[in-house]
Amino acid sequence: MALWFVRGLVLFMGPVIGYFQISRDLKGIFFGLIIFLVLICMELIIGKVPLDTLVAAGIGVVLGFVVGYLLEYGMVSLGNDRLNELMGRYSLLVKASFVVLGLLIAIRKKEEVDLLDKNILKTGVKRGGEKPKILDTSVIIDGRIADITETKFLEGPLLIPNFVLAEMHKLADSSDSNKRVRARRGLEIMRKLQDEPNISVKVYDKDYPAIKEVDTKLVILAKEIDGMVLTTDFNLNKIASLQGVTVLNVNDLANSLKPIYLPGETMNMFVVKEGKEHDQGIGYLDDGTMIVIEDGRRYIGKKVDVIVTSALQTSAGRMIFTKPR
Repeated sequence: MALWFVRGLVLFMGPVIGYFQISRDLKGIFFGLIIFLVLICMELIIGKVPLDTLVAAGIGVVLGFVVGYLLEYGMVSLGNDRLNELMGRYSLLVKASFVVLGLLIAIRKKEEVDLLDKNILKTGVKRGGEKPKILDTSVIIDGRIADITETKFLEGPLLIPNFVLAEMHKLADSSDSNKRVRARRGLEIMRKLQDEPNISVKVYDKDYPAIKEVDTKLVILAKEIDGMVLTTDFNLNKIASLQGVTVLNVNDLANSLKPIYLPGETMNMFVVKEGKEHDQGIGYLDDGTMIVIEDGRRYIGKKVDVIVTSALQTSAGRMIFTKPR
């Protein structure tokens, strides 16, 4: 409210200043009003532009002007009359071209500047080998990423793209209670990650409005910034890998940490249900690993000693095949 009062005061001052400074008639009042109306419109437009974009634009304009001036000075220093004549005639055009070029480049590249390690200003040396890790919706909702960061096994900045955040908010407002609860848990995980002092977490303001699929956006973003995708989504894992993007699958990490059972080893297993194939029984280890027991159907509801015959490892999990001892 106070801001609109100031704007009204400025509009009142415009005609007064125009009357005394331009001409003491209606023309001066009109020009004063128009000038200050333009200023207020510019203020409204600039107010919607993020501060980091304005700073980048300002730096780009200054650098563009400096480069244009240095180019003109270099051409004049050559002492060629023809070049001096051309630079004198098109000096304003050259400077304006470099100013516009600097402005556009600075705005286009300001998002990449945010990816630079801020500690470079403190230590003077940028840490090498740390690629940004881009989090997708599934790994945030899964929640184990917070535990992994606490163990300090994960390095480098974690990026949460704006379109992933938008999808999280959409799920949090879903009519499906299950999706709503999971999404709200994911938002809590993001807050927990941002409070983690050992790792940098940033919301990355980048989107691709022409693309609807979030998975496709993640792959394109990872290619652009040479990053890696953190996920638990099996399909995204395959799609990203086929396009040359490095994928860190939390399920793969969890599977690699599970105990390894070699063929010939024995274990005592409670048979929970029957399997898909004839006479198969199914059991589970404490970590969720599925145990397939050949000829184990008759042991459903009982414990039985089994011998490991083989194991199958996939991104979806590990399956161990056994037979009764």
